[in-house]
Amino acid sequence: MAAQAADRRKIELDVSGAEWQSAGDDPDGVQIAFVDGYIAMRNGAEPDGPALIFTPAEWRAFVLGARDGEFDPYRQPAG
Repeated sequence: MAAQAADRRKIELDVSGAEWQSAGDDPDGVQIAFVDGYIAMRNGAEPDGPALIFTPAEWRAFVLGARDGEFDPYRQPAG
């Protein structure tokens, strides 16, 4: 596990000119932007705060997991 963490490079992007998209109609909610082949996510209520940066593969895994209910706290485990 430590080797994986050491191998993972930190992705830093300049998101100052990004076109941020809000989730739904709430500009203070989650926002995403597509920048240089990566996906950035931030808290719209804190636009000057940090952004999480995802590779396309990481973003796809996140979206598919969300669609599947992986992050639903009320989801019953299979089995």
